[in-house]
Amino acid sequence: MIWHLPVIAQDPAYHQMADQRTILGIPNFANAMSNLAFLVVGLIGLRATAQIRFTHPWERRPWLVLFAGTVLTALGSTWYHLAPDDTRLVWDRLPMTLGFMGLLTATLAERISLDTCRRWFVPLLILGVASVFYWSRTGNLLFYVLVQFGSLLAVVALLAVRPARCPGTPHVIAALIAYAVAKIFEAEDQAIYDFGHFVSGHTLKHLAAAAGVGCLAVRAGRIAKECKDVSSSPFCSSS
Repeated sequence: MIWHLPVIAQDPAYHQMADQRTILGIPNFANAMSNLAFLVVGLIGLRATAQIRFTHPWERRPWLVLFAGTVLTALGSTWYHLAPDDTRLVWDRLPMTLGFMGLLTATLAERISLDTCRRWFVPLLILGVASVFYWSRTGNLLFYVLVQFGSLLAVVALLAVRPARCPGTPHVIAALIAYAVAKIFEAEDQAIYDFGHFVSGHTLKHLAAAAGVGCLAVRAGRIAKECKDVSSSPFCSSS
């Protein structure tokens, strides 16, 4: 069980990011304002998803959660970066779990079955939210780390072994690669900022992660444009 596994503590230095410049009266300006990218791609994704003529509501709901989580991440992450601490970090991480679980359940719907998506949709969302509150109450990040990376590894596994009803797998792969790049940027925050003191790794992390969601929004937009009905269009036929 999870309580028998090693404790992963939050690094106290996590909140001390490289670029702490105040610009236009806004503290940590670059890290805070780069969250606008999440807002833009989230809204684009929501609009595209709303325009797709899905044949069943359970095809739409996970994508709405994913893009709504992205919009909320823009708000929560901005709030956090204005005055970084553990309390505000909760509101940064909570909507991120919606994005992770939205992508996972959307992938389940496309590559396993709608019934599987329906059965796991609410439990996985609860699991994601619970992982953040577990960290907040105990100081142990393990549950959250397992939710974040476990959900993404599950998506990778499904991409590898199960065909999708709708094409666009390269968009999903590009999104996963962009997120991996974002994590590298995050790890090299100070080193990147030291190279010219122009932009930090954390700011680039936001932009790379938003680009990943943008790939998914582009996919949704393509489906909305080319598919009048996802069950009959050649673009969305089984492959």
